[in-house]
Amino acid sequence: MLKRALAILAIIICTPCAFAQKASGPALQRVDRNDLCVTNGAVSMVPGGRLAIDTSSSRAVVRAAMENTADQVAEIRFRYMGPTQISKPLASGELRRQIGLKLRAEDTCNLIYAMWHIEPDATVAVSIKRNAGVHTHEQCHAGGYVNFKAQRRVDLPPIRPGEAHTLRAELHGNDLTVAADGKVAWQGTFGNELAALDGPPGLRTDNARFEFEYYVARPAKSRLQAQRAQSGPGRCVMSDGD
Repeated sequence: MLKRALAILAIIICTPCAFAQKASGPALQRVDRNDLCVTNGAVSMVPGGRLAIDTSSSRAVVRAAMENTADQVAEIRFRYMGPTQISKPLASGELRRQIGLKLRAEDTCNLIYAMWHIEPDATVAVSIKRNAGVHTHEQCHAGGYVNFKAQRRVDLPPIRPGEAHTLRAELHGNDLTVAADGKVAWQGTFGNELAALDGPPGLRTDNARFEFEYYVARPAKSRLQAQRAQSGPGRCVMSDGD
């Protein structure tokens, strides 16, 4: 009886530790402005080292090569500052305010989006933009989008100006989990849709102003330095948008 009681006690003690280890996930590294390739809009720095966006659209990717692009984790911790002074409808004609994460962003025509809609709805939406053999905005424009239905999703409360929130995306193989403020907001799988899609994580905003910090699963330091050396003006090209 004593041995059995000790075994049960060990399980009770160790289970929270194991859960905490699993919940913490991979180590994240904060991305500074110098490690972002901004391809649309503008990303600036504000006091305290945080980043800021006040343009009607913004697009950026991490300059650093990831250790393993098949599994990517990205997180953006943001404060919504309200609508931009000038609003720009999406290609569909919808005027949407949103912030989101890019994954496996091969280029502006081939990537994954996990977006948190602020207006007119409040939800997390996931899509893949695929345009085989096409790599510039002038070639693909807003073509090639496929929206994916979640196997699990939840409705989110509206985001108000001044509020702070966190959006996190974890891609493991073909399986994606997106969490909003620590709770799973979208979970699903892409099947074979990700074949040959390879690139770094990044971020996107539309028609909304933010102050934020951006994090990714830690890249190898040596590869980060090597990639910086190759990320000159010729490799970070401005574009009209995604």
